[in-house]
Amino acid sequence: MKKAQCAASPAKSETPSSKRLRPADSPGTTSPAGKDIADILESIDKRLSSFDARLSLVEILHREFKCLRESLEFSQQQVETLAAENATLRESVKCLTENVTQLNRENKKIKETVIDLQARSMRDNLVFSGIPEAAGEDAETTVKSFIKTHLKLPEDTVKNIVFDRVHRLGPIRAAAGRPRPIVAKFGHFKQKEHVKSRGRELKGTDFSVNDQFPKEILERRRVLFPIRRGFIQKGSRAVIAVDRLYVDGQLHCDPDITPWLY
Repeated sequence: MKKAQCAASPAKSETPSSKRLRPADSPGTTSPAGKDIADILESIDKRLSSFDARLSLVEILHREFKCLRESLEFSQQQVETLAAENATLRESVKCLTENVTQLNRENKKIKETVIDLQARSMRDNLVFSGIPEAAGEDAETTVKSFIKTHLKLPEDTVKNIVFDRVHRLGPIRAAAGRPRPIVAKFGHFKQKEHVKSRGRELKGTDFSVNDQFPKEILERRRVLFPIRRGFIQKGSRAVIAVDRLYVDGQLHCDPDITPWLY
């Protein structure tokens, strides 16, 4: 028993010198395996730090992407809202345009009706132009004298002419100016047409006898007169009736020349 203990003692006990001789326990020295592990751990730490930085960047980018997506969704909603409002506005503008077009047509129709009524109210009127004007004159007497002298109608015929109204047109002009025209409203249409037919007697003079028309129709007739003259020069028979031009019995229509017919 004692011998066994003695035999075991050398195995348990170590001398100081033997301890100093162990490389792992020597101060200032590192084994190759430990150094490799430290390098690996340091590399892993660096990689983890880099991964953390990248993860933070990904999170930032994710938040920014989320904000951008929300902004795009909001913008898309606004675009859809604006598109719907624009469609509504387009429909409103279309309705307004149609209404304005309809109102313009109705207004033109009403205007033409008024012009026609004015023309009809003047159908018994003749305008005598160029007759000298005298102070204190009686317009009816002046017209009858003119009809007898210049239109060469018999005195008895002139005496039987009935006028509803005779007067000069416009304000008094200067003595040196052209005399104001005289408007005569006949009591009978046939008498008016008879006097008008004698207008050929005034050819080559400074006098004229014409139907009275509203201002709008007079302007239209001024447009038609040169056109009528051109057709006559070509050998066609052209006649102006109120504000319409008939060529060889056919109504002459041209949107650029006679827009009032459309």
